[in-house]
Amino acid sequence: MPSQTFQLEGEFVELNQLLKLAGITASGGEGKHLVADGLVTVDGVVELRKTCKIRAGQVVEIDDEIIKVV
Repeated sequence: MPSQTFQLEGEFVELNQLLKLAGITASGGEGKHLVADGLVTVDGVVELRKTCKIRAGQVVEIDDEIIKVV
C-alpha cells in the first residue's frame, strides 16, 4: 500500500480538503463525493462526514492509499 505523510499547518484539516492537498483528488468537491460514497476511512472506521476535522496522529485510507497526518 502506498503511504504518505501529511504535515498539518494548523490544528486540523477538513477531510475533503486533506484528500485534495494530498493529491488524492483534484478538488475538495471530488473529495466530498468519495467521502459520501463511504470510500474513506479514518483510523480504520468509515467516515461519512465530509468536513470531519482531521488532526495529527490520525490515519486516513482510501483505496490502497494511506495518509498519516502529523
